[in-house]
Amino acid sequence: MDKLSRTVKRTLTNEEIVRMYESGERTVVIAEKANVSARYIRNILQSENVEMRKRGSWRRKYEVNEDYFKTWSRNMAYILGFFAADGTVSNQLQSISFSQKEKGILIRIKEELGSDHKIIENNAGVHSLVVFSKIMKSDPKEIHGFTNNKSRSIKMPKVPREYQSDFFRGYFDGDGCIYADKRFVNIVGGSLDFLRSISEMLQTHGIQSVIKTFDSYYRIYISGNEAERLFYWMYDEKELYLERKFVRFENVIKKFEKKNKG
Repeated sequence: MDKLSRTVKRTLTNEEIVRMYESGERTVVIAEKANVSARYIRNILQSENVEMRKRGSWRRKYEVNEDYFKTWSRNMAYILGFFAADGTVSNQLQSISFSQKEKGILIRIKEELGSDHKIIENNAGVHSLVVFSKIMKSDPKEIHGFTNNKSRSIKMPKVPREYQSDFFRGYFDGDGCIYADKRFVNIVGGSLDFLRSISEMLQTHGIQSVIKTFDSYYRIYISGNEAERLFYWMYDEKELYLERKFVRFENVIKKFEKKNKG
């Protein structure tokens, strides 16, 4: 260990250092962000059994459509909604990330972004897609108003009306819950302003909801016939979606439709 690494506090974890290097970043740049020397970074990479590039052979290892969030589409709206629920803007790295227990939806998001970044799994069984791109980190903030600490400060982006069901479905797939024994769903969030905007958006599509306040978070409740309207609106012309939630919600709707007919 060199002298510098003993006298200053390192600001990046081993995992973050490995991710940056494997995305094609140079050790000198990583060292600057980590507040250590390049030699120290190389020692960490070697200890993590990372295959080292030859010096002077820098290249970006992963590809991605960096301008993806600049143009509205059904899938872009879904991914932005999903990101609002389960995404993170890094404080230190030039990256954004999506996290979910179900790897399948991350694979589809990865394909839609034109990305070949890795999907990793932590000890709790949560999968993460980490995308390294200065532009992709900037656009959710500069264009759509997402901040680094967005859980409590997030504001509703200006989603075109024709893509609002896709945006909502993305957010619902991240932070929504379906109760199998009744036509009842709820959505949780840390920003009251954001959930109020969601509720107002639903109302413009003829869907009524109720917001309740808890100690450190808020919930939107949609029940009965309103939940049925939500289902058909949310999944109309669907492209990206979390299959498990769709099947669960569909079964609830079919159950009550059959009950009403009987």
